[in-house]
Amino acid sequence: MDPDDFPTPDVEVDAIEPNELKRRIDDGESVTILDARMESDFEEWHVDGDSVEIANVPYFHFLDEAVDEDLLDRVPEGDPLVVLCAKGGASEYVAGRLAEAGRDVVHLEEGMNGWARIYEREPVSRYDGPGDLYQYQRPSSGCLGYLLVSDGEAAVVDPLRTFTDRYLDDAADLGADLTYAFDTHIHADHISGVRALDERGVTGVIPGAARQRDVTYTDDLETTADGDAYAVGAATVETIHTPGHTSGMTSYLFGESLLATGDGLFVESVARPDLEEGDEGAPDAARQLYETLQTRVLTLDDDVLIGGAHFSDAAESAEDGTYTAPIGQLEAEMDALTMDENEFVDLILSDMPPRPANYEDIIATNLGQRTADDEEAFELELGPNNCAASQDALTGD
Repeated sequence: MDPDDFPTPDVEVDAIEPNELKRRIDDGESVTILDARMESDFEEWHVDGDSVEIANVPYFHFLDEAVDEDLLDRVPEGDPLVVLCAKGGASEYVAGRLAEAGRDVVHLEEGMNGWARIYEREPVSRYDGPGDLYQYQRPSSGCLGYLLVSDGEAAVVDPLRTFTDRYLDDAADLGADLTYAFDTHIHADHISGVRALDERGVTGVIPGAARQRDVTYTDDLETTADGDAYAVGAATVETIHTPGHTSGMTSYLFGESLLATGDGLFVESVARPDLEEGDEGAPDAARQLYETLQTRVLTLDDDVLIGGAHFSDAAESAEDGTYTAPIGQLEAEMDALTMDENEFVDLILSDMPPRPANYEDIIATNLGQRTADDEEAFELELGPNNCAASQDALTGD
């Protein structure tokens, strides 16, 4: 049903903003949620957290005239209970029905769409290169990006199209002009913002190795190759070709202090190798990833920080709240980084999660082979990223 089609309950209920819900979860407050979406949507992705209790009862169960005791028994108590849906219409209706039955409830403003618009910027405190480095975090999908600011100039890596204005505004608020927007690769889980930023006067940069994937706009943007370097104020951003997840995967070394690895290496796992050439090409890509990690990434100094383009529910943040970790720490904690090639390939091919939702359409859009307006682009990327080789952390015991 369209949100406007739901009848209005007699009892009005308050709304909670997505950022306020996120704050409560981050602060470890007890949060109880009723997700009123369809079961399949709930299973694909939902709000999670150590202090979160969540139940799924689809909205259509509340369309009958009476909300009976059997239905109420399926609904957890909350202080208050947070009811959510996809866009906010169904949850407001369900929350109203529950309020009529005497429950203490609020509903999530704009539903999971509102949750997907949360985008936080955290300073990377362990970065010790020139300028200041920040990590962007999108909790709904686990997408990460990076903003480097130095001497009045700024650069962003792996920007999301949905937040184009945000990068420009943040740079300005930090006293800088956004001069570069870099993509690490052709993404499969979100619509890249590099072209949108280039249209706003920022120099868009994509890996030159992506040409072989028939990118339609390589002549419109700047392409980068292994060893290229870009000045951002007093800082340098160095290009390092790191294929494996994709043939064009490229990492960027900020101030010799943090390596933005795209989807090559995460703080809890390594990349999945099947999103470019499918299952048939995955073994060769996995071997390429092994070679990349051993010769291009792990040869950097142990104290160089790794910052991927994503984090999963299995990832643990550092003390500064960012999903970053020194190479030496990851090598000590992640057995996959010290395995021989055959063991490594067998491991990352053995437990790959489902491919990201809508990944074929997203890849085609990021290649420039199909178009999507802003609303469609936002809808395409809703859901988890699933770009790691495993749903579980490969670190620890």
